[in-house]
Amino acid sequence: MFQWSTHISCLFPEILAMIFSYLDVRDKGRVAQVCMAWRDAAYHKSVWRGVEAKLHLRRANPSLFPSLQARGIRRVQILSLRRSLSYVIQGMPNIESLNLSGCYNLTDNGLGHAFVQEIPSLRVLNLSLCKQITDSSLGRIAQYLKNLEMLELGGCSNITNTGLLLVAWGLHRLKSLNLRSCRHVSDVGIGHLAGMTRSAAEGCLNLEYLTLQDCQKLTDLSLKHISKGLTKLRVLNLSFCGGISDAGMIHLSHMGSLWSLNLRSCDNISDTGTMHLAMGSLRLSGLDVSFCDKIGDQTLAYIAQGLYQLKSLSLCSCHISDDGINRMVRQMHELRTLNIGQCVRITDKGLELIADHLTQLVGIDLYGCTKITKRGLERITQLPCLKVLNLGLWQMTESEKVR
Repeated sequence: MFQWSTHISCLFPEILAMIFSYLDVRDKGRVAQVCMAWRDAAYHKSVWRGVEAKLHLRRANPSLFPSLQARGIRRVQILSLRRSLSYVIQGMPNIESLNLSGCYNLTDNGLGHAFVQEIPSLRVLNLSLCKQITDSSLGRIAQYLKNLEMLELGGCSNITNTGLLLVAWGLHRLKSLNLRSCRHVSDVGIGHLAGMTRSAAEGCLNLEYLTLQDCQKLTDLSLKHISKGLTKLRVLNLSFCGGISDAGMIHLSHMGSLWSLNLRSCDNISDTGTMHLAMGSLRLSGLDVSFCDKIGDQTLAYIAQGLYQLKSLSLCSCHISDDGINRMVRQMHELRTLNIGQCVRITDKGLELIADHLTQLVGIDLYGCTKITKRGLERITQLPCLKVLNLGLWQMTESEKVR
């Protein structure tokens, strides 16, 4: 049995993996006891469904990749990397998406051996948490992956402004860029992306999605660059960027294409900042100002005046009260999702106002709202479209829990 199973696994590892992917956990455990080859196949050594494959690139036979190519596989996720990445690239010349997220041992050298010529088909590259990757790899990517539309660099803490200059030089078709926790990136790098240094790089002027979460060196100057150069931007994530302030909101307030803005935990954003946003020409659909300690009831008044088209609003842990809710709800006819979790000044009165006026709400988060009671909840649950209600940390009596 051992010899037969090992032999057939070597010949058709992908077939075994596909068959085993339909087994439940107990049956996978049984087949995994037959031999090492069956164990690897049972636990996703090479599994594909539709047009996507997930691989452990360890002892995989290089002949596997043309086989995947022949079956129409165009999107590949590498779950672990102990062999050269070039096996994948050489074996799948028409690859469209490559996900290397979490491959901690991927280095500039390994990526350099993989990208040695242009790969016009590749549109999506995910290098999140590949912490050894530096600007050198971005130079290689900018040179050979010119059709790239999505680049994920979250957690790549060795990326600097020089790397962004290379991206701005070579990746003109880029639509989505994630720079979460790239701690060395500053206003200079954002200026490169926005085309502020055209003598060296044209910029990524087609960007629609930009994540700058936890980029601590950014200031309001970055927002000025973004507003001038990235005029097609639709989604901007600035959460945990402590260096931006209310003044920066003036720059963003005239970005007509912007429909989602995340300012979560931006400590220097206050009611004044939301005033600037509301007085501009924004048509925001989503706004998150959660954990902004300087946001209060006045923000809700500004939102009602100039951002009344919002469909999603998150105010978690902000200093708002029933009075602020009263000043907002009558204008917010399009609101579908509201997060007022940990807003400890909200009472049943606020919930009654929400129930009376925000009749299109699909979801509401009341996590940690300790002053609400059964009476307020009964009003909320009468909302005709409500599907999601979060009540975490709400203090209930034993009889209410049973009910």
